[in-house]
Amino acid sequence: MTRRRLLAPLIAGPLAGLAAACSPLALLNRLGPRDRGAGLLARDLAYGDDPRQTLDVYGPRERGAAPAPVVVFFYGGGWEDGRKADYGWAAQALASRGFVVFLPDYRLVPQVHFPAFVEDAAQATARAADLAADYGGDPDRLAVAGHSAGAHLAMMIALDRRYMAAVERPDLIRAAAGLAGPYEFLPFNVPSAINAFGRAPDPTLTQPITFVRRDAPPIWLGHGRDDVVVHDEDSLLLDRALRQAGASSELKLYPGLNHADLIATFSPLFRKKAPVLDDLAAFLHRRLG
Repeated sequence: MTRRRLLAPLIAGPLAGLAAACSPLALLNRLGPRDRGAGLLARDLAYGDDPRQTLDVYGPRERGAAPAPVVVFFYGGGWEDGRKADYGWAAQALASRGFVVFLPDYRLVPQVHFPAFVEDAAQATARAADLAADYGGDPDRLAVAGHSAGAHLAMMIALDRRYMAAVERPDLIRAAAGLAGPYEFLPFNVPSAINAFGRAPDPTLTQPITFVRRDAPPIWLGHGRDDVVVHDEDSLLLDRALRQAGASSELKLYPGLNHADLIATFSPLFRKKAPVLDDLAAFLHRRLG
């Protein structure tokens, strides 16, 4: 089928005019304010040998009586851009809702191509489970989440059993959430997808929707109705496929939000625009306990 634009650059909505030369989302690290109830607990913990195979940890400033649920959050960037240093504000916002949050970097195109960045996501998730207790987290209550290309990573390791099995943690992921993710984007017709996946012998194995299964972990999908980078059709298709398979899926569509807006609402600057953070946090607490 003819597909829409995928992961093209976009600066619009509440972020319009904030950036000219760099990612507008990265600016949220400097613009502030941030949630005071959480903060950075550790930086640059290795999960592999490559310099990009490291993760940061965010969590509540005060530990509760019981260990907190854990979320591994993957940022977007078309599989070819991004760094965790620019997304601390998002991880901190999620941590302020009572989670220990691991924020990994992962290898990017052109250094690697599919499936290397998905393998990094699985490896980072396994390492997060190993480290969780050191930072007040419960590795038995772990979810993965992501925005844009990061949502693709989260859904791939949650749905395709091979990735977590390869790191010897096949049953680790208890829930998964995707924000504005590409889940069914064949044929590859934009440079970011061609560069990342064009070498795959079987393109269907690059698509999260291929791996829908009845026993998938509970899934939450959020999408802006005004997203013209990754249209909400991707979330609608994946949600429908999961439900038809008998899996648990929740879909939230947000009028007036575009691709960048959806994750920008994690920031206190734009949080009143839509309850995306609260909706996601409620799902995670409900599913992780």
